[in-house]
Amino acid sequence: MKLTPLGDQAVLAYLADEPAAVALAATVRAADPAWLFDVVPAYASVGVFFDADQIRAADVMDWLNALASGGRGPAEAVLGGNAHSVGSRPPLAFRVPVCYEMQLDLPRVCEHTGLSADAVIERHTATVYTVYAVGFVPGFPYLGYLPSELCGVGRLPSPRTRVEPGSVGLTGCQTGIYPLARPGGWNLIGRTPLTIVDAADGFFPLRVGDTVRFERIDEARYRQLEGERLEGGRGG
Repeated sequence: MKLTPLGDQAVLAYLADEPAAVALAATVRAADPAWLFDVVPAYASVGVFFDADQIRAADVMDWLNALASGGRGPAEAVLGGNAHSVGSRPPLAFRVPVCYEMQLDLPRVCEHTGLSADAVIERHTATVYTVYAVGFVPGFPYLGYLPSELCGVGRLPSPRTRVEPGSVGLTGCQTGIYPLARPGGWNLIGRTPLTIVDAADGFFPLRVGDTVRFERIDEARYRQLEGERLEGGRGG
């Protein structure tokens, strides 16, 4: 693990891989020291934001090193820590229904991969994805990784000025879900009827470390589920 200051109120930890970053973020949240403002994992890094009135960046780095090694550093008495976890939860598993008939770019994906539309859909739904980052717009989950047969499809030459909420796209080795109407350049291969973000209500169910699996539905089922909220559970 490599640690570096990020401004005067955060430390950035670089890990060996994405699972290590997810694990560190969960461990920091579970420790819940009194000086902790936020933990923001993104792929193989974790940003740890702290109250600079309570602690110095150097002490946060000592604490993170001790935490990562499973010990309690010499500054533990100053750093503090709570036995409970405030605002954290274990990773959840989500199943996301997708109508793949509501697509705009499936032929483009087929052309690049050499697969039929059904084969693309079969591979997209057969994979369990991990949320490795959330961003771009509030609640947009970056999901990895696509099966090798679906990797390497570039972004659109010109981004669309509007992508509908619930649109499921892919590019490179990732897939994702547009939670809000925004411009976007990913290849759209379907749409989910579920609400995955309600910013006004503070509804952001997907977090880094959660898993997502897509399920194929038809347009009739899409209409039945339209507007329902995404819900997750423990296990697969």
